[in-house]
Amino acid sequence: MWTLAGQGCWRRCALAAWATRAARRGLPAPRPAPTRGAAAESKAPDRSYSSADRKEKIDMSRFPVENTRNFSIIAHVDHGKSTLADRLLELTGAIDKTKNNKQVLDKLQVERERGITVKAQTASLFYDYEGKQYLLNLIDTPGHVDFSYEVSRSLSACQGVLLVVDANEGIQAQTVANFFLAFEAQLSVIPVINKIDLKNADPERVEKQIEKVFDIPSDECIKISAKLGTNVESVLQAVIKRIPPPKVHRKNPLRALVFDSTFDQYRGVIANVALFDGVVSKGDKIVSAHTQKTYEVNEVGVLNPNEQPTHKLYAGQVGYLIAGMKDVTEAQIGDTLYLHKQPVEPLPGFKSAKPMVFAGMYPIDQSEYNNLKSAIEKLTLNDSSVTVHRDSSLALGAGWRLGFLGLLHMEVFNQRLEQEYNASVILTTPTVPYKAVLSSAKLIKEYREKEITIINPAQFPDKSKVTEYLEPIVLGTIITPDEYTGKIMMLCQARRAVQKNMMYIDQNRIMLKYLFPLNEIVVDFYDSLKSLSSGYASFDYEDAGYQTAELVKMDILLNGNIVEELVTVVHKDKAYSAGKAICERLKDSLPRQLFEIAIQAALGSKIIARETGKDGTRKIKSSRKKQEVLLVVSPVIWVTQKCTAKLKLSRMVHDGEGSIHSLTISRTVVI
Repeated sequence: MWTLAGQGCWRRCALAAWATRAARRGLPAPRPAPTRGAAAESKAPDRSYSSADRKEKIDMSRFPVENTRNFSIIAHVDHGKSTLADRLLELTGAIDKTKNNKQVLDKLQVERERGITVKAQTASLFYDYEGKQYLLNLIDTPGHVDFSYEVSRSLSACQGVLLVVDANEGIQAQTVANFFLAFEAQLSVIPVINKIDLKNADPERVEKQIEKVFDIPSDECIKISAKLGTNVESVLQAVIKRIPPPKVHRKNPLRALVFDSTFDQYRGVIANVALFDGVVSKGDKIVSAHTQKTYEVNEVGVLNPNEQPTHKLYAGQVGYLIAGMKDVTEAQIGDTLYLHKQPVEPLPGFKSAKPMVFAGMYPIDQSEYNNLKSAIEKLTLNDSSVTVHRDSSLALGAGWRLGFLGLLHMEVFNQRLEQEYNASVILTTPTVPYKAVLSSAKLIKEYREKEITIINPAQFPDKSKVTEYLEPIVLGTIITPDEYTGKIMMLCQARRAVQKNMMYIDQNRIMLKYLFPLNEIVVDFYDSLKSLSSGYASFDYEDAGYQTAELVKMDILLNGNIVEELVTVVHKDKAYSAGKAICERLKDSLPRQLFEIAIQAALGSKIIARETGKDGTRKIKSSRKKQEVLLVVSPVIWVTQKCTAKLKLSRMVHDGEGSIHSLTISRTVVI
């Protein structure tokens, strides 16, 4: 008969047999469970935590404010930020030392495929130094110009930064931009010269560049090799010595800043928070300053780098919080959370992101509209720099007009939609936001403002309705070897740029500053710059407002009928060349037809360029009768993902003799 006593005897025999087999294999023997008496007598030892200790909830009260450091890693793209983060995680025991530790904090599939950081990620590190245990909250940030908004958000939760510079390439354009982001935020800057193991590394030259451009003494630079782990330990020590602890008050009412968030289909919104005052724990009732909704905290914790629940989070610490937010609109980036019935003054939050390019996004099949809408809402929660406006097209149906920080940002957003939500979309040609100053009180009353913003070229107002047009401009920074300076200056001049500054940062490299019209650089300027400089030049830009410009709306006509989806806005001086280029591309895209197709570019009623579609057999004179064009499928496709068949521009066109034919553009046409 099976009894509890028999069960206990069986357990002892099993443990003994297991211990024997373990001893043969050289493994540690299993520990028997303690008795109730032994458990009552035993006391938890007073020990410090390590980053590898993830089996129990961590008591965050063991880390006073003076032993806490919050810092970011900033750098130009591909200068070794993520590699340095991997070494710091290894040194503090957060991850095991293996050869597979590459881009540990880059969790998105698109980040690993492209080898870039897109989303800022946090990790709480526990580090012993001079007999004290420190909590180091690391935030790894992107390096590409399109994701500078991620950097600015991350810096709001920090008191210092590691400015990483490649010992071979030296200071690049994004290095300068990121430094001034940290400088304006009044953060401590620790320069780190990485990749000193490279054959052509010249850390002494980079030290002089840092001293000249940033006015940081060369003796403050730390020379490391993140790949080999050389001298990385000194980086952690410098963080403790040279970055101040956060200025917070734990006895004050709770004030937590939401600086990032993700969506989990089972747990809802997971908010990344930085605590500026007070304490938060599981079971607390918190209120959103933005929505005034009340929530109960289900879980708090730190990222180590994976989620590690804790008992509480205290002021000065960075972690995550789950509070049952089911709607993606409830977690606003920059929102302040506070305890119920303990209202506080909201934290400043962030300067809202300003979209630099806009593109139409439509589902390939309109039956997928609701699924795509849900996917966009969830992804914009995680990427709040994307703006969304409803839009519709005769050809494509219902969709959205999305604003992005740049072309790479747009491509990454589209790729994440496909990879994370299995959504296939049509993304139209990107445009920049223009402005128009209305000319009459009647129009101002109609639009409810004197200055309107145009994000869709088809809605560009006629010259008779406005006093002036405005185009966005940016202040661009180019760093290049001086041997390519002449070619690059000619390129900038061709793009209507105005030179503002020129400075040598060392004997062989020069930094140029230009004011660019945004529409001149948004599509292919970066590729042209890299081509002219053999890949050595780097480019970064920042918003510089708007300037008056002579802009015109250019229509594209097929056999006399305007194709709305091909409408574009260009500068008056470049209208002819742009129109001719588009007509030629359309001509090359058209397969041979049994009738003549007139492809025209027009400014109002004036035709400025014309091409004729290929006639495979004979020319057929165009009829004077009005030719009807019926739109069937979309024309311009900028990016298509997961399309089994290529989307085509298909139109029914009269040939002039009473017959209707199908006209198909089988290749992508890019404006």
